[in-house]
Amino acid sequence: MIITILTLILFLIFIAFGGFHFYWFFGGVWGLEKVIPSKNNKVSTLTIPKFATLLVALVLIIFGLIYLLNSSFINVPIPNWVTNYGFWIIPFIFILRAIGDFNYVGFFKKIKHTEFAKSDSKLFSPLCLTIGIIGILIQLISK
Repeated sequence: MIITILTLILFLIFIAFGGFHFYWFFGGVWGLEKVIPSKNNKVSTLTIPKFATLLVALVLIIFGLIYLLNSSFINVPIPNWVTNYGFWIIPFIFILRAIGDFNYVGFFKKIKHTEFAKSDSKLFSPLCLTIGIIGILIQLISK
């Protein structure tokens, strides 16, 4: 039961954030100043290629679906390597994101005064760490 709840939480998080990226891909601007790292609060939407935004949206949706597959809510045969490695790789991607690049993103960033940095410290890095921990818990509990 706990695995099902944790899986649904991750699925909803990934679908929601994939949806935000689709919104930005199709021209939405709400929240952009808080989601694009910058040195001095000068955000240029040209700095992030549209293709990258689309790719992130698709990957987030796929991550959500992978977790949904793990819970047997949908029954599609998936290769063993996905279950053996994918369910470990996804959490570690988000833990690494939470740690950051030591400049613009993550708990150990140097640039802390921008709108993005403030949002990253309050929301994005803790959320990434939470996603990582939940993913690891799902793996450990289901073994």
